[in-house]
Amino acid sequence: MAIDTLAYTKALEAAGVERRAAEAQAEALIKHVLPDLVTKTDLDQAIERLEHRLTVRVFGMVLGIVGVMDGILFALLRFGH
Repeated sequence: MAIDTLAYTKALEAAGVERRAAEAQAEALIKHVLPDLVTKTDLDQAIERLEHRLTVRVFGMVLGIVGVMDGILFALLRFGH
């Protein structure tokens, strides 16, 4: 994410913040805040990855349950007179 530090600094100055303080705030924002921010695209991609992982996991669980049920049915039909 990009930010116009000059415009940010000028906005702070217009609000009464001294230039050096405004520049320090802009620099701190770029170094310490922006690297940890995520965009909507970042969130959408993370959600897609999670949905895929969940789908794969649920599908595996369903296959496992069907396999166990088939085994039980086979045992009942073969050995349960």
